[in-house]
Amino acid sequence: MQKTEIRTADAPTPVAAFSQGVRKGPILQVAGQVAFDPATGAVVGDTVAEQTRQALRNVVAVLNAGGASLADVVMIRVYLTDTAHFAEMNAVYDEFVTETPFPARTTVYVGLPAKLLVEIDALAVLD
Repeated sequence: MQKTEIRTADAPTPVAAFSQGVRKGPILQVAGQVAFDPATGAVVGDTVAEQTRQALRNVVAVLNAGGASLADVVMIRVYLTDTAHFAEMNAVYDEFVTETPFPARTTVYVGLPAKLLVEIDALAVLD
């Protein structure tokens, strides 16, 4: 099985040596996505809700480019900079992740570059 890079103009171009996503067989790993606008590279939004919405749009764009959707996701990892942001992030997450069974999810609190409040990655398995 060959490893294939997933790349789309609908998600931000990586600023370091990593792919937006990688697929090997039925496994698709989406790299951590933040609230960058794919067209401008600017951070979208000042609130965790706005940034979560953009990060999830970017995740969905990479999934789609790899032939998947949120329905194929088995694991999502959310990285937040502040524990106080959990409820706001979760409300936006619930707008996107609506199909059961829901993916497994881990939320971790970390430091991110300036102005960034959330980062999200996803692991999908395709039939």
